[in-house]
Amino acid sequence: MRAWVNGQLLDDQSAPAVTVSDHGLTVGDGVFEAVKIVEDQPFALTLHLERLKRSAAGLGLPEYDEGLVRKGVEAVLAGGGLALGRLRITYTGGPAPMGSGRGDEPPTLVVVAAPMAKNPPTTTVATVPWPRNERGALAGLKTTSYAENVVALAEAKRRGATEAVFANLAGHLCEGTGSNVFYVLDGELRTPTLASGCLAGVTRGLVLQWFGGREVDEPIEVLTEASELFLASTTRDVQGVERWDNRDLAAPGPVTADALATWRRREPELLGV
Repeated sequence: MRAWVNGQLLDDQSAPAVTVSDHGLTVGDGVFEAVKIVEDQPFALTLHLERLKRSAAGLGLPEYDEGLVRKGVEAVLAGGGLALGRLRITYTGGPAPMGSGRGDEPPTLVVVAAPMAKNPPTTTVATVPWPRNERGALAGLKTTSYAENVVALAEAKRRGATEAVFANLAGHLCEGTGSNVFYVLDGELRTPTLASGCLAGVTRGLVLQWFGGREVDEPIEVLTEASELFLASTTRDVQGVERWDNRDLAAPGPVTADALATWRRREPELLGV
């Protein structure tokens, strides 16, 4: 793992680097991006930085210096040797008094690069009982307030799954803890709209752009009728679902396989971009 904090590359990766009063630590006042690394090159970095900017604005954080972020990315990748890895770019409210109010200190910016294991081609998901709030202040923002996801993912793992899937307050399919959900119904590829409260995933957007699909909000029970399911995310790419709750599916199905083939063919276009 290599880490860069507020303009400095850390020599000792285990050394303290963020103050105990940082608002990202004390109250989760921060945003982040996870970016895939392929052969020492970040994938779709510009798209991720655009979303980071939107998330920061939605949280009321000052606009970050994109040039500085890119310097941080270059610094942590300069050592090479990452055939497959993950960048984590975190931007927080910085040091602040204890409590919800922000202080007057500048924000904290952290860039970390670490190896990442390749995901299997298929996986299992479990529906959890807690809804996403599509009307909440943080809906659609990629913030560091991930405790809800931690609880949901622990429940999914308890049930033998690798991902938890949420409905929203309307009872419509929303998203996973760290993935967007695609499904095939009557031969048509579908995924929830952003109005559902799901994150505007970079991989989700590229699947829709490169392969196609219809954005529609439907009750989560529609998944009981779907012939195929797959998850889309930075770490999973396009990953077929072989079991949803207690229902087994053939995975990857033909639509999923075609979507993955399209992804593999076009992915090089955005390496280093």
